[in-house]
Amino acid sequence: MSATRIGIVTKEWPPAVYGGAGVHVVQLTQALRAVSGVEVDIHCFGGARTDGSHGYDTPAEFASANPALQAIATDLAIAQNLHNVDVIHSHTWYANMAGHTASLLYGTPHIVSAHSLEPLRPWKAEQLGGGYKISSWAEKTAYEAAAAIIAVSDGMRADVLNAYPEVDPAKVVTIRNGVDTEKFAPNHDDAVLKEFGITGRYAMFVGRITRQKGLAHLLRAWKKVPAEYGLVLAAGSPDEETIGNEVAALIAELQSTRSNVWWIKEMLPHDKLTAALTHADLFLCPSIYEPLGIVNLEAMGCETAVLASRVGGIPEVVSHKQTGELVDYTIDHGKFEADLTSAISSLMADPALLKKYGKAGRARAQSEFGWDAVAAQTIALYKSVINK
Repeated sequence: MSATRIGIVTKEWPPAVYGGAGVHVVQLTQALRAVSGVEVDIHCFGGARTDGSHGYDTPAEFASANPALQAIATDLAIAQNLHNVDVIHSHTWYANMAGHTASLLYGTPHIVSAHSLEPLRPWKAEQLGGGYKISSWAEKTAYEAAAAIIAVSDGMRADVLNAYPEVDPAKVVTIRNGVDTEKFAPNHDDAVLKEFGITGRYAMFVGRITRQKGLAHLLRAWKKVPAEYGLVLAAGSPDEETIGNEVAALIAELQSTRSNVWWIKEMLPHDKLTAALTHADLFLCPSIYEPLGIVNLEAMGCETAVLASRVGGIPEVVSHKQTGELVDYTIDHGKFEADLTSAISSLMADPALLKKYGKAGRARAQSEFGWDAVAAQTIALYKSVINK
């Protein structure tokens, strides 16, 4: 019996992985390739690769175009090379049009993974300008025509159906993200602390500088957190200039009165990241929108307690009062920030509770978010659309 051949389309692929969707694609691919009878072809943005994947440059005619047009042009280049697979699986709107177009062209079933939704990210208009209307059109068109949609949480499934009421609920399936708890495990090497001069007890944020991640809210909340507690920010790649400048100003304001606020702008190598997470007393995820939140799983894998917003799929990962705590996000930003301040201050004052949450978090990550289970569920979905 011949192998099932999967064509995965993604904007992010090593060495250019900068967000949760990219992490997901890499780890899902590794898990799928470990299963007998499955072959995976990767088609990615960002030019040629040396690892056997198919990398595509933006077509030269679109080098100075709006980023949304660049994505669509790249998708068309990818689509013509998806003729020899049994199912196409695309990730994020950047890649959706490659899958959709190839599905129309070759009659191949197309599955979409919903990592985020354009209608729920209106701030993307700041980044894309008129391209936001193009990205929204691309996503809507692909979702409504897809053979199946994978939602990374039940919260995301509900969001998909609310955002796109024309989508058949029967084709939207929840398969949660996974985490590799062998790679994301306690790492007590303190070299990263010495490298950046980090001392004392601290909480940590990891993520891109985008409105979605709520970093500006955290920084305003931190002003009233007791000064004895440090803050480590592994934050870079601002979506656009306005949010980048806002965050930089807020960090500078904190650093003007506190010597224990550290901003790491570059992406930390894996071993340094796990060490920084392990040494943190508390991981912070103040997102205002988060379909699942892989970063929380990664922190849990490192046995670090989590404080996060109660939005999207986060409550399906962070068990309130068991592996960490949740704060309600509200459009009353002053209240949200005050609640963050209160929760951070209370948790940092109770190291024993943080250790308890951390141990429970790693156990939960190991038992409920293994990639082998994610791969099995995904392969079952592939076969169901192939056999229709």
